Amino acid sequence: MALRRRALLLLLLLPMFRYRSLAVELFSTDLNPVVQEFYRAELSCIITSTKTVNPRIEWKKIAGKDTSYVYFDHKMQGDWVDRAELHGRTSLIIHNVTRADKGIYRCEVAAPEDTHIGAEININLTVHVKPVAPKCRVPQSVPVGKSATLHCQEKEGFPEPTYKWYRNGETLPLDSKASSKFQNSSFTVNTKTGTLVFSEVQKGDTGRYTCRATNAVGDAWCEEMEMEVYDLNIAGIVGGVMVVIAVLLLTTVGICCAYRKGLFVNNKQNGNSYKTPAKPDGVNYIRTNEEGDFRHKSSFVI
Repeated sequence: MALRRRALLLLLLLPMFRYRSLAVELFSTDLNPVVQEFYRAELSCIITSTKTVNPRIEWKKIAGKDTSYVYFDHKMQGDWVDRAELHGRTSLIIHNVTRADKGIYRCEVAAPEDTHIGAEININLTVHVKPVAPKCRVPQSVPVGKSATLHCQEKEGFPEPTYKWYRNGETLPLDSKASSKFQNSSFTVNTKTGTLVFSEVQKGDTGRYTCRATNAVGDAWCEEMEMEVYDLNIAGIVGGVMVVIAVLLLTTVGICCAYRKGLFVNNKQNGNSYKTPAKPDGVNYIRTNEEGDFRHKSSFVI
């Protein structure tokens, strides 16, 4: 009885095996390969089933709505001509991978002699990029009791790096209150944005600061920068303000005295500078004894 059941089950499954053997099938050992920049990447695409002796192999890169050929008509295309090759008939190897190579690659196989003549598989390539030296901004001097923010940023690395700050070569904790050694300070470190924020700087915060950016493939440092914390001289500031006020007062008094003495009066015009008006043709002016009294006589004879 058991033997009959097995035989019956085999007869039922036989059409399925036949159907499967007539379809081209693909398999990949790694659908999401991760490789470091400038290294070698292998995109696995393996034919596990086909009746076609020489199936057509194509590789494409999918970038949003844009599709470009990597391997077509039995040869590499475009940027991949000199740095890519097929391995084991269908797998793709890319040499000297760059960050521009990351993306989705599609392996397509056409097998005309199979019932289902086509198959495809998508492989997502991720390229890790080592960070470069981050850009740091550190204030040169800050008065005691004031706030201060130090910046550290790196835009090349992938995955995005995390940040650590150092003072005089010593790692700073994420929060000054988390360590008894930094209880007299008041800072916090944001590992994602790279900022080091002091709510109120103290004399002990003076020192040489540097930052390190780190991701899965490496790290990089910015150059050390000095930050000086100085005491705010209130007496000096008040004295300076008083000197300025005194100078302004003396200047004002001097101007007022000059006005009173008439130093700013315009003496260009007075009674002696009166200009005799021009004489019209044929008229002679005669000055009388009374100053300012003029009369004229005509020079025409009637």
